[in-house]
Amino acid sequence: MNYVLKNLPVRTEKPRVTGFTMVMDKGLSLREVDNFLSANSDYVDIVKLGWATSYLTKNLAEKIQLYQDAGVPVYFGGTLFEAFVIRDQFDDYRKVLEKYDLRFAEISDGSISLPHEKKCEFIRILSQDVTVLSEVGSKDAAKIIPPYKWIEQMQKELDAGSWKVIGEAREGGTVGLFRDSGEVRQGLVEEILTKIPEEKIIWEAPQKEQQVWFVKLLGANVNLGNIAPNELIPLETIRLGLRGDTFDHFLGDHRL
Repeated sequence: MNYVLKNLPVRTEKPRVTGFTMVMDKGLSLREVDNFLSANSDYVDIVKLGWATSYLTKNLAEKIQLYQDAGVPVYFGGTLFEAFVIRDQFDDYRKVLEKYDLRFAEISDGSISLPHEKKCEFIRILSQDVTVLSEVGSKDAAKIIPPYKWIEQMQKELDAGSWKVIGEAREGGTVGLFRDSGEVRQGLVEEILTKIPEEKIIWEAPQKEQQVWFVKLLGANVNLGNIAPNELIPLETIRLGLRGDTFDHFLGDHRL
């Protein structure tokens, strides 16, 4: 850091298990990736190449190498997994992961109808090759999943071999964990936390207000995902109480 401020919350250090930040790359160029890493590599833990953007990305291998050389793992968005599975190309998907030397993969069913036991079977198979992140929740705003179902699915996916489970919000933060206004489904989150350890969950929270809410609820080292590249340092200031939204949250008695 550039200077000393007392009484800031202690952030975990990389490689992190908690305080984990997943950034969504929706099509950055090689130059943009290089610029992003030069300013942010200390704060990003993993990068998701959003949904199936990797299918269209130029210089994909070079982009992945840039991230990996900076010590930042990369994975393909879960929608790409779904696109392969719906076409009966799961084995082809595994070959693509191997081709690009990816050590993480996301398994989701937000856009397709997939029996949960089948999803768990994919997790069991894929976790033999890579570290699996599995996403729970639908991308359909009209599909409301009751809390007990979220809990049941998260636990089964962790038992099947997922390293962490991701709470669905899409890149806009208006489905799954959130109402279409972006408001957090507070009761849902609190009920999930009665059964699933918080360190096992990555909460997709692309909007600033959502990030603030989770930091106030769970502290500086909450796991957050779907963060835009240009919002990563702003998020760190929220985590540390160095932005107006959380300025007083971590001060305690240490104030004038």
